[in-house]
Amino acid sequence: MISTLGEAVRIALVAAAALASSQVEAQEPFYKGKRLAVMVNFAPGGSTDIEGRLFARHVARHLEGQPQVVVQNMDGAGGFNGANYVGEIAPRDGTMLGFMGGTAWQYATEPERFRADLRNYEFIAFQPGTTVYYVRKDVAPGMKEPGDIVRATKLIAGGNGVHNARDLLIRLSLDILGVPHQYVTGYRSGQTARLALQRNEVNFYAEPASAYRGAVEAQVIQPGIAIPVYVDPIYNGESLSNSPQVDGLAIPAFQDLYRKVKGAPPSGQLWDVYLSALALTSAMGRLIALPPQAPEAAVTALRNATVRLNNDPAFAEDSMKSLGFVPNYVTGPDTNRLARQTLTVRPETRAFVADYIKRASK
Repeated sequence: MISTLGEAVRIALVAAAALASSQVEAQEPFYKGKRLAVMVNFAPGGSTDIEGRLFARHVARHLEGQPQVVVQNMDGAGGFNGANYVGEIAPRDGTMLGFMGGTAWQYATEPERFRADLRNYEFIAFQPGTTVYYVRKDVAPGMKEPGDIVRATKLIAGGNGVHNARDLLIRLSLDILGVPHQYVTGYRSGQTARLALQRNEVNFYAEPASAYRGAVEAQVIQPGIAIPVYVDPIYNGESLSNSPQVDGLAIPAFQDLYRKVKGAPPSGQLWDVYLSALALTSAMGRLIALPPQAPEAAVTALRNATVRLNNDPAFAEDSMKSLGFVPNYVTGPDTNRLARQTLTVRPETRAFVADYIKRASK
């Protein structure tokens, strides 16, 4: 009897130990002992890269398990290469995260170019954003103030790729203003296009507020090479507003500049397409996502870390130094639904954009 009882106790203790061990394993942070790669879909030195590295550096401190976080760049095709890689080739085990610029508009207008449906990605967060446009002061007949842009001659606008959302907005805004221009694209990042502007290969360009505050002001505005012309407003599908990312900058919003130089608000098909592009690019200037079918535990861990990041004073301080503003990432349990329902544009807008891009390619 004693032997039998002792055996029973031993078995019970072994079972309890096994249960306790399994509970500890189940409660261990998903990223403990792992390595997380943050894939940026543009070349080093550009605005997407700067913001992606800032995000990676600080989110690492908020991920339970303290994984090693590294940044990898995969540029090309205006950001398509990296965005496609995340959905089609990247491991689906939660170890690669995409930090992507321009991707929302690219998908909305040309979903067939995505080998994996972007709507199936696991969205961690997205960030609203805006863009600042600037022109060299020596463009004839001389650019002294924003309104001078409508008198510009021999204007050469730079870009990153014909399918890139920012390229589209550059061309649309100049066409809405009625400014004749040559369009030269294919620069790998904002940094390379900015260098081209400094060398006078191009004389008009646009960059996100982060790059404008962090690099453009010091490199081309303060030295007197160029002046800012206008910024994109935020468009929520119903009304226009100013982005907090450009607070304190004395640069007119595009629609305000148009009204000043033309005497009436902008309208027409080009304006409608511009607004459609803004509805996506201003709402989701940056998309942060895991590949489709990524583990739910990874999705939850990253969203929770991003919530903590939004409230991190060290991140805010570093952001102000690097960007001139503090990004606020939209994240939470509803992120997938919000992102997926936004990734659509009207068929007639898609058709117009396809033709507009085709004309630029000739």
